[in-house]
Order: sequence, then C-alpha cells, then structure tokens
Amino acid sequence: MRHLALFILTLCLALPAAAERKQSFGSLDVHYSIFNSSFLQPQVAAANGLVRGPKQGVVNIALLDAGKAREARVTGSVRNLLGQSRALEFKQIREGEAIYYIAQFPFDSREILHFDFKVQASGGPEHSFKVTQEVFPEE
Repeated sequence: MRHLALFILTLCLALPAAAERKQSFGSLDVHYSIFNSSFLQPQVAAANGLVRGPKQGVVNIALLDAGKAREARVTGSVRNLLGQSRALEFKQIREGEAIYYIAQFPFDSREILHFDFKVQASGGPEHSFKVTQEVFPEE
C-alpha cells in the first residue's frame, strides 16, 4: 500500500496543478498522465518494473466507471514530429482496488510527441483518443 501512495503522489507532482487530464465516454472516465520516469522515486520504479532514466517517458492510464476502477484492454502508440512511430506496451498494475495501465517510451530530446490511445473497459465498446504533449529530458 505504501508503494501505491508513493506512486500516486509522484503522479500528482508530475501533472500540472490546474489541468485535469481525462477523456470521458459516457460514465467512463479515462484518466491519463505522461511524464519523465526520473520523477518516480527509485523504489517505486523498481516495485513496478519501470526503468528510470533522463530520456525515458511513462504513460499512466486509469479507467473509472461511475467512480469505480475498471479493468480494460489498453493499447497505444507514440509518434514524433518526423512521423516515427512506436507501439506502447501497457502492463496492468493492481494495488488493492486501484488498477493502472503503465507503458514506457524513449525520447531523444525536448520534443512534441503525439499519442494515440485505444481503451476498452471489460464488456464495453472500444474508445479512441489522441493527446499531444511536449517532453523534456532530465539533465
């Protein structure tokens, strides 16, 4: 449970305070964050099988249906401005009733990346959404 609290605290610090990062599809809310892996505490990264590095990004997605965590199939890709694309390999992390889907991606320098996501909550339709975000290497 301590790892979950550290993980959630880290995610909160990685997000802009005023921006709620979510897409809604009816009663299904898809919360997401994209951040540099160096924001994670070493023990949190290790506990979740994540690699910390100055040019390693993390995508975190969680689905809530009427406020309750939902299992889902989550896929996606990341594309740079040159059109080079890479599939994201999501893995599920469960801690108590919380369910997260985490993927990592490398990046070379300060750049704007385009993310395409598809989510399908258990027993529901598939939903797609796109996000554009600038990433910064840790120096």
